[in-house]
Amino acid sequence: MKILLIEPFYTGSHERWSFEYQKFSKHEVHILSLPGRHWKWRMHGAAVTLANQFNKEDFSPDFILVSDMLDLTTFLALTRDRTAAIPVAIYFHENQITYPWSPTDSDVKLKRDNHYAFINYTSALASNALFFNSNYHKNSFLDALPNFLNQFPDYKNEESITNLKNKSEVLYLGMDLAKFDSFKTSPSKGTLPTILWNHRWEYDKNPTLFFNTLFKLKEENIAFQLIVLGESFKTSPDIFKEAEKRLKEEIIHFGFTENFEEYAHLLWTADILPVTNFQDFFGGSVVEAIYCNCYPILPKRLAYPEHVPIESAHKYFYSSEEEFYSLLKTNILTIGLLRQNAHSQNFVSKYDWSNLAKHYDSCFESLTKNKR
Repeated sequence: MKILLIEPFYTGSHERWSFEYQKFSKHEVHILSLPGRHWKWRMHGAAVTLANQFNKEDFSPDFILVSDMLDLTTFLALTRDRTAAIPVAIYFHENQITYPWSPTDSDVKLKRDNHYAFINYTSALASNALFFNSNYHKNSFLDALPNFLNQFPDYKNEESITNLKNKSEVLYLGMDLAKFDSFKTSPSKGTLPTILWNHRWEYDKNPTLFFNTLFKLKEENIAFQLIVLGESFKTSPDIFKEAEKRLKEEIIHFGFTENFEEYAHLLWTADILPVTNFQDFFGGSVVEAIYCNCYPILPKRLAYPEHVPIESAHKYFYSSEEEFYSLLKTNILTIGLLRQNAHSQNFVSKYDWSNLAKHYDSCFESLTKNKR
């Protein structure tokens, strides 16, 4: 089977997911993409550019898979001579209806954020199937649609929600976790507990709670080391600069690394992953750290309960800032016991492509059979 995978925002986790599925699928997967920058413009204009590219190519797919960054209705309209009979599915890495926008974004005050959400909505209507990277993501998107549509003056098309629910399912994010195995190491006995941050340096990851908690621990003379990874941006929260100064004695790495070997080594070196994120539809960086046996401290919400066995949940989840501080402090002070029982890799190995690629292939094959 020939699959056309369209990704207008080809960078980061979107890029990895695309080329890794291409690598592990038994099918022929052709990627049509644009560089991952100017995300708002990509949601507006990428469909036109990518439709023009597709119309010039000889590749004739049996199935089309697009990401949530594409205005699918525009793409299909501009390629209808070639795509009218081809089944299409959309994969939601995130969505603009429930994604927490930064309070400093002027589009929110001007209600322009609704336009990006509406692109997601109409693209979903135009697709044969909707795939979400977690149960949390699927449920939050579908549950938010009534309020989203009700804000419009008339002809709200609320009946469309049932149709969307009927063609929605969860298809967990495939990840090449096995590539971490060759860099496996264990934290050295006797070394200080090492805390890890490996997320983007952005508002929705709630770095303020993360670093303020570390400041408090340091003031109480609780010793630890710190690894800060993740991509930074021009508009990254100022608390990262503050943390670099106030925690300079604890920091053993601070900043983004493009070298996978170094990234993997640092994850295996870390002991504890305290997660403070406001939003994660899946949480790829969290899953990577858990796979490398970092002990996760997670908010009891979002997609995180799907990553940890129910019977172990009480060890890893918190429901308040006070519980977060207490759990982190306890695990730092009992680091010897924590290291002896580190086995979180088993929680998330189910997301490795060795387990998911066949499932992806099967899902897409069924859509082409149903279309015939």
